[in-house]
Amino acid sequence: MPRPRSLTQAQVAAAALAVIDRDGLAGLSMRAVAKELKLSTMALYRYVRDREELEGLVIDLVYAEVDPAPPPAGPWEARIETMALRLRDAFGAHAAIMPLTLTHRHDSTGSLCWGETVAGILRDAGITGPRAAVALRAVIAYIIGAIQLEHLGPLEGEGTLVIAALPEDEFPNMAETARHARRIGPDEEFRGGLAAVLRGLGSA
Repeated sequence: MPRPRSLTQAQVAAAALAVIDRDGLAGLSMRAVAKELKLSTMALYRYVRDREELEGLVIDLVYAEVDPAPPPAGPWEARIETMALRLRDAFGAHAAIMPLTLTHRHDSTGSLCWGETVAGILRDAGITGPRAAVALRAVIAYIIGAIQLEHLGPLEGEGTLVIAALPEDEFPNMAETARHARRIGPDEEFRGGLAAVLRGLGSA
Protein backbone atom coordinates (compact mmCIF):
# COMPACT_ATOMS: atom_id res chain seq x y z
CA MET A 1 0.00 0.00 0.00
CA PRO A 2 1.43 3.45 -0.88
CA ARG A 3 1.90 5.81 2.04
CA PRO A 4 -0.75 8.55 2.33
CA ARG A 5 0.19 12.02 1.16
CA SER A 6 0.97 14.49 3.89
CA LEU A 7 1.45 17.58 1.68
CA THR A 8 -1.00 19.53 -0.44
CA GLN A 9 -0.26 20.59 -4.00
CA ALA A 10 -0.33 24.20 -2.79
CA GLN A 11 2.52 23.42 -0.38
CA VAL A 12 4.51 21.76 -3.15
CA ALA A 13 3.86 24.75 -5.42
CA ALA A 14 4.94 27.18 -2.69
CA ALA A 15 8.18 25.27 -2.22
CA ALA A 16 8.85 25.31 -5.96
CA LEU A 17 8.15 29.04 -6.09
CA ALA A 18 10.56 29.62 -3.19
CA VAL A 19 13.27 27.76 -5.13
CA ILE A 20 12.66 29.88 -8.24
CA ASP A 21 12.61 33.14 -6.28
CA ARG A 22 15.93 32.23 -4.67
CA ASP A 23 17.78 30.40 -7.44
CA GLY A 24 16.06 31.47 -10.64
CA LEU A 25 14.08 29.37 -13.08
CA ALA A 26 17.18 27.36 -13.97
CA GLY A 27 17.41 26.26 -10.33
CA LEU A 28 14.03 24.53 -10.42
CA SER A 29 14.34 20.75 -10.24
CA MET A 30 12.68 17.85 -8.50
CA ARG A 31 15.73 17.49 -6.27
CA ALA A 32 15.75 21.19 -5.30
CA VAL A 33 12.05 21.21 -4.44
CA ALA A 34 12.37 17.97 -2.48
CA LYS A 35 15.18 19.53 -0.47
CA GLU A 36 13.06 22.62 0.17
CA LEU A 37 10.31 20.34 1.53
CA LYS A 38 12.80 18.18 3.45
CA LEU A 39 11.80 15.14 1.41
CA SER A 40 13.75 12.65 -0.62
CA THR A 41 13.54 13.22 -4.37
CA MET A 42 11.69 9.94 -4.81
CA ALA A 43 9.14 10.96 -2.16
CA LEU A 44 8.33 14.10 -4.16
CA TYR A 45 7.21 11.93 -7.08
CA ARG A 46 4.22 10.90 -4.97
CA TYR A 47 2.92 14.45 -5.45
CA VAL A 48 4.01 15.49 -8.95
CA ARG A 49 5.06 13.66 -12.10
CA ASP A 50 7.91 15.88 -13.24
CA ARG A 51 9.27 19.43 -13.54
CA GLU A 52 6.62 20.37 -16.09
CA GLU A 53 3.86 19.65 -13.59
CA LEU A 54 5.80 21.62 -10.96
CA GLU A 55 5.87 24.60 -13.32
CA GLY A 56 2.13 24.36 -13.84
CA LEU A 57 1.49 24.27 -10.10
CA VAL A 58 3.63 27.38 -9.62
CA ILE A 59 1.76 29.30 -12.31
CA ASP A 60 -1.59 28.26 -10.85
CA LEU A 61 -0.45 29.32 -7.38
CA VAL A 62 0.41 32.86 -8.50
CA TYR A 63 -2.58 33.19 -10.83
CA ALA A 64 -4.81 32.38 -7.85
CA GLU A 65 -3.94 35.90 -6.65
CA VAL A 66 -5.17 37.50 -9.89
CA ASP A 67 -8.80 38.59 -10.02
CA PRO A 68 -10.10 37.54 -13.48
CA ALA A 69 -13.45 39.34 -13.15
CA PRO A 70 -14.11 42.05 -15.74
CA PRO A 71 -13.45 45.56 -14.38
CA PRO A 72 -16.36 48.01 -14.10
CA ALA A 73 -17.62 49.65 -17.26
CA GLY A 74 -15.49 52.47 -18.60
CA PRO A 75 -12.98 53.28 -21.36
CA TRP A 76 -11.51 50.08 -22.74
CA GLU A 77 -7.96 51.33 -22.22
CA ALA A 78 -8.59 51.85 -18.50
CA ARG A 79 -10.13 48.38 -18.21
CA ILE A 80 -7.12 46.78 -19.91
CA GLU A 81 -4.85 48.74 -17.58
CA THR A 82 -6.72 47.34 -14.58
CA MET A 83 -6.21 43.78 -15.84
CA ALA A 84 -2.54 44.47 -16.54
CA LEU A 85 -1.99 45.91 -13.06
CA ARG A 86 -3.62 42.88 -11.48
CA LEU A 87 -1.14 40.66 -13.28
CA ARG A 88 1.77 42.90 -12.32
CA ASP A 89 0.73 42.95 -8.67
CA ALA A 90 0.70 39.15 -8.50
CA PHE A 91 3.70 38.33 -10.66
CA GLY A 92 5.88 41.35 -9.94
CA ALA A 93 7.44 39.73 -6.89
CA HIS A 94 8.25 36.61 -8.91
CA ALA A 95 9.75 37.99 -12.13
CA ALA A 96 11.77 34.82 -12.77
CA ILE A 97 8.62 32.82 -13.49
CA MET A 98 7.38 35.13 -16.26
CA PRO A 99 8.56 32.82 -19.09
CA LEU A 100 6.30 30.13 -17.62
CA THR A 101 3.25 32.32 -18.24
CA LEU A 102 3.88 31.71 -21.94
CA THR A 103 4.78 28.03 -21.89
CA HIS A 104 1.76 27.25 -19.69
CA ARG A 105 -0.71 29.73 -21.17
CA HIS A 106 -2.78 26.91 -22.69
CA ASP A 107 -3.06 24.69 -19.59
CA SER A 108 -3.37 27.23 -16.78
CA THR A 109 -6.95 28.01 -15.78
CA GLY A 110 -5.86 31.32 -14.30
CA SER A 111 -4.11 32.35 -17.50
CA LEU A 112 -7.08 31.35 -19.64
CA CYS A 113 -9.55 33.25 -17.42
CA TRP A 114 -7.39 36.39 -17.44
CA GLY A 115 -7.01 36.17 -21.21
CA GLU A 116 -10.74 35.60 -21.69
CA THR A 117 -11.53 38.82 -19.85
CA VAL A 118 -8.96 40.86 -21.76
CA ALA A 119 -10.14 39.43 -25.09
CA GLY A 120 -13.69 40.39 -24.14
CA ILE A 121 -12.63 43.96 -23.38
CA LEU A 122 -10.91 44.15 -26.76
CA ARG A 123 -14.03 42.80 -28.45
CA ASP A 124 -16.19 45.40 -26.72
CA ALA A 125 -13.79 48.05 -28.05
CA GLY A 126 -14.37 46.82 -31.60
CA ILE A 127 -11.02 45.05 -31.84
CA THR A 128 -11.90 41.66 -33.33
CA GLY A 129 -10.64 38.96 -35.67
CA PRO A 130 -6.93 38.82 -36.51
CA ARG A 131 -6.53 42.32 -35.09
CA ALA A 132 -7.71 41.05 -31.70
CA ALA A 133 -5.26 38.14 -31.78
CA VAL A 134 -2.37 40.51 -32.42
CA ALA A 135 -3.65 42.97 -29.82
CA LEU A 136 -3.96 40.35 -27.07
CA ARG A 137 -0.49 39.05 -27.87
CA ALA A 138 0.93 42.59 -27.79
CA VAL A 139 -0.60 43.31 -24.37
CA ILE A 140 0.74 40.05 -22.95
CA ALA A 141 4.18 40.67 -24.46
CA TYR A 142 4.32 44.15 -22.97
CA ILE A 143 3.32 43.00 -19.47
CA ILE A 144 5.80 40.12 -19.41
CA GLY A 145 8.63 42.23 -20.78
CA ALA A 146 7.88 45.18 -18.50
CA ILE A 147 7.86 43.02 -15.37
CA GLN A 148 11.17 41.43 -16.31
CA LEU A 149 12.75 44.79 -17.16
CA GLU A 150 11.54 46.30 -13.90
CA HIS A 151 13.33 43.63 -11.90
CA LEU A 152 16.32 42.76 -14.08
CA GLY A 153 17.17 46.22 -15.42
CA PRO A 154 15.24 48.88 -13.49
CA LEU A 155 15.44 52.48 -14.67
CA GLU A 156 16.79 53.54 -11.29
CA GLY A 157 19.48 50.84 -11.51
CA GLU A 158 23.19 51.04 -12.15
CA GLY A 159 22.78 50.35 -15.86
CA THR A 160 20.89 53.59 -16.40
CA LEU A 161 23.58 55.55 -14.56
CA VAL A 162 26.24 54.03 -16.80
CA ILE A 163 24.30 54.92 -19.95
CA ALA A 164 23.67 58.49 -18.71
CA ALA A 165 27.43 58.95 -18.33
CA LEU A 166 28.26 57.80 -21.88
CA PRO A 167 30.22 60.25 -24.05
CA GLU A 168 27.70 62.57 -25.67
CA ASP A 169 29.70 62.78 -28.86
CA GLU A 170 29.24 59.01 -29.36
CA PHE A 171 25.83 58.29 -27.81
CA PRO A 172 23.98 61.62 -27.50
CA ASN A 173 20.48 60.17 -27.71
CA MET A 174 21.05 57.25 -25.34
CA ALA A 175 22.77 59.48 -22.77
CA GLU A 176 19.97 62.06 -22.84
CA THR A 177 17.26 59.39 -22.62
CA ALA A 178 18.97 57.76 -19.64
CA ARG A 179 19.21 61.09 -17.81
CA HIS A 180 15.44 61.43 -18.06
CA ALA A 181 14.91 57.75 -17.23
CA ARG A 182 16.56 58.14 -13.83
CA ARG A 183 13.63 60.29 -12.73
CA ILE A 184 10.90 57.86 -13.82
CA GLY A 185 9.50 55.55 -11.15
CA PRO A 186 8.42 51.94 -11.87
CA ASP A 187 4.69 52.73 -11.73
CA GLU A 188 5.03 55.64 -14.14
CA GLU A 189 7.16 53.52 -16.43
CA PHE A 190 4.70 50.59 -16.48
CA ARG A 191 1.59 52.68 -16.96
CA GLY A 192 3.23 54.94 -19.54
CA GLY A 193 4.50 52.05 -21.62
CA LEU A 194 1.16 50.28 -21.49
CA ALA A 195 -0.65 53.47 -22.52
CA ALA A 196 1.64 53.76 -25.55
CA VAL A 197 0.86 50.17 -26.55
CA LEU A 198 -2.89 50.69 -26.15
CA ARG A 199 -2.82 53.92 -28.18
CA GLY A 200 -1.18 52.00 -30.97
CA LEU A 201 -3.73 49.20 -30.78
CA GLY A 202 -6.61 51.66 -30.82
CA SER A 203 -5.38 53.36 -33.98
CA ALA A 204 -4.31 50.20 -35.86
